[in-house]
Amino acid sequence: MHYLDPGNPDNPGVLLLHGLGANGTSWSLQLDALISAGFRPIAADLPGFGQSSYDGCGWSFKRVAALLAELVTRLDAAPVHLVGLSMGGVVSQQFALDYPQHVRKLILVSTFSALQPRNFSQWFYFFQRFLVVHILGLEQQAKLVSKRVFPNPEHAALRRMAEEQIASADPRAYRAAMRCLGLFDSRKRLGLLKAPALIVSGADDSTVPLARQKMLAELIPGARQVVIPNAGHAPAIDQAEIFNRHLLEFLSS
Repeated sequence: MHYLDPGNPDNPGVLLLHGLGANGTSWSLQLDALISAGFRPIAADLPGFGQSSYDGCGWSFKRVAALLAELVTRLDAAPVHLVGLSMGGVVSQQFALDYPQHVRKLILVSTFSALQPRNFSQWFYFFQRFLVVHILGLEQQAKLVSKRVFPNPEHAALRRMAEEQIASADPRAYRAAMRCLGLFDSRKRLGLLKAPALIVSGADDSTVPLARQKMLAELIPGARQVVIPNAGHAPAIDQAEIFNRHLLEFLSS
């Protein structure tokens, strides 16, 4: 598993988990802020994404969580603060449920306990993504997703970055992860989480409904939600300064 680990190994670890199709470099706007605040950011490429290979022997959140537990143990970084965006937030839930001894605090960004689209538009988008990735391939999927996540004219550079990252993923891992996301449901287990939790949402997220994100705050004991104005599905990128402020306030409290 490839990872970025640019901080001081003596500082508290912050494991950063990216969304579907992205990789560890998507946390570039958080690395310096975390290091300056006295943390050790570790941004992993999940199997089949970025520079981490996928062996084709089965992709599941449980298996990915086990690999991450091995990683933080090998790096002598556990317990870590856990930060996951979108798919990374789902992996974070699995990790926190399976390895609670390895988690200090939990920050879930633009993610869900069960996806379950609530209207025709949401159903159509996810059905469209499923068809595109299986029929037309990752390059077309990259264009569809990047336009949805970064829709504004000033986001052109971000769209290109997202397209490049998604198109470079292992198609087998991407398709398997999509299926896992559609089947994931942690609602009955979230009450078992003991780590302090913060739910971070973008007010303009058009990928995961805010109601689904609010459900996390309602089901995780003691959790609270913050909604960042003028932010979409990737608030760590399109509103990085505000996101970093909330992140560091929560980690330092």
